[in-house]
Amino acid sequence: MSQNGIDVLNAVDEIQVVYKTNLSQDDLIKELQDADALIIRSSTKVTKEVLAKTNNLKIIGRAGIGVDNIDCAVATERGVIVINTPSGNATTTAEHSIAMLMALSRHIPQADKSMHNGAWEKSKFTGTEITGKTIGVFGFGNIGKIVADRAQGLRMRVMVYDPFLNAQVAAKHGVELVSKETLLERSDYITVHVPLNDSTRNLINKKTIQTMKTGVRILNCARGGIVNESDLLDGLNSGKISGAAIDVFVEEPPPKDNPLLKHERVICTPHLGASTEEAQVNVAVQVAEQIRDYLLTEEIRNGVNCPSISSEMLKVLKPYLKLCDKLGSFQGQIHRENHSEIKKLTISYTGSVTEYDTNALTSALVHGFLNTILDASVNFVNALSMAESRGIVVEENVVHHVQDFANQITFAVSDENQTNLIAGTVFGNKNYRFVRFNDFYLEVIPDGYILVLHNYDRPGVIGKTTSILGNHKINVSRMQLTLENSHQPGSDASCLQEAVSFINIDQPANGIIQEELIKLDNVIAVHQIDLN
Repeated sequence: MSQNGIDVLNAVDEIQVVYKTNLSQDDLIKELQDADALIIRSSTKVTKEVLAKTNNLKIIGRAGIGVDNIDCAVATERGVIVINTPSGNATTTAEHSIAMLMALSRHIPQADKSMHNGAWEKSKFTGTEITGKTIGVFGFGNIGKIVADRAQGLRMRVMVYDPFLNAQVAAKHGVELVSKETLLERSDYITVHVPLNDSTRNLINKKTIQTMKTGVRILNCARGGIVNESDLLDGLNSGKISGAAIDVFVEEPPPKDNPLLKHERVICTPHLGASTEEAQVNVAVQVAEQIRDYLLTEEIRNGVNCPSISSEMLKVLKPYLKLCDKLGSFQGQIHRENHSEIKKLTISYTGSVTEYDTNALTSALVHGFLNTILDASVNFVNALSMAESRGIVVEENVVHHVQDFANQITFAVSDENQTNLIAGTVFGNKNYRFVRFNDFYLEVIPDGYILVLHNYDRPGVIGKTTSILGNHKINVSRMQLTLENSHQPGSDASCLQEAVSFINIDQPANGIIQEELIKLDNVIAVHQIDLN
């Protein structure tokens, strides 16, 4: 790692830096016992075994783009944030792809080797013009965009396949958005710029090669395994593929007997995509700054397994995040006794809160809920995966227009028999309130200890409740009483109207007090909620 990045961390008194390289797995585990953060490059493998033996690790920073050397699923389960630096070496990697494209088209490595051997084989190395040719770009992320831009500068036609790209954005960049099948069929050159995962592994294979133009040229400066090496070799030997440029391999370094290394129509480089002085400095400084900012302010940038939250956005979202945690915790405590029956969590955002990325808010809600009902360690990172692992469906709804409040977050918890709902809003920049509990509308400050009293609306209930609390030296600081909104005036008198009271108390009510309350006439249920 560039010293520039180390200097960023050493400049902070609160951060102690341990810089070691070429560690074995056992040595890495030993070094991580007291570590809050880990910064790695591509050669360090953070496996399931490594993560299982770290108890203090909070964040892993990958100085670079690919995170296939990190077991992100296990990191998520253990609540460890994974970040990368997708822009730090994007230009360098894109430029290397263009360099490989030019070298492949003009046989530059082969001609250079021939000259060094004392030969003059001008006719042997007749090349191909790239002007007017069609290049198919798989993936239109940071690197793919730059490759497309440079290819357009070389007067190539650019087609792009990216399932996350829409036609408007493609048109803005002057590229043609096509299906995967069209890209494979029409491209003279195909270059891949996608991460390696289950959906992209062997993206270029025997079947897809058969649909390509005869004479197509393949470039892979992304990750080994995206192009199936055995199928690529067969395509080269059959003449279907006229040439390939490879910077990455499934096994690195590749075995010396790998036939692609000696194939006359293949040019290879040893994973040089990000290997420029500028890129080495850029990724080191960027990852160091990201790690520093997370440790000091909890800002998350370029999150791989959790939502990213900038320092500016963190200031804006802070009251919403607090509200979400309170809403989640409230529901968790209400459902603590029957949590194994929970099937679904439904979260609805309305009004101005929908202007923000709600992924972080959803994580906060689910974290607040699960943290109260599970013994396992739950945090912002692993909350959603832990819900999924327990068969709980998390559904998110967004309604942009304003309803009852300028902004509102509603959290509903459902089992097989019923659904309980709690809703809240943020007033101004920091004041949050609960404004609805099922069919009861109210305005509650959700802090400290709260007794939730559900009763029939009959005289004396509130008086007897406060008397019991007073007899036990429990002070009531605030109280909100509301009637059931669904009760219709003039309905059958035998159908008693229900009421709910949210009673803020200065200290918790013990089990004896709660038993006295539940024995009162007309009291349906009593819940004590701790929102400290």
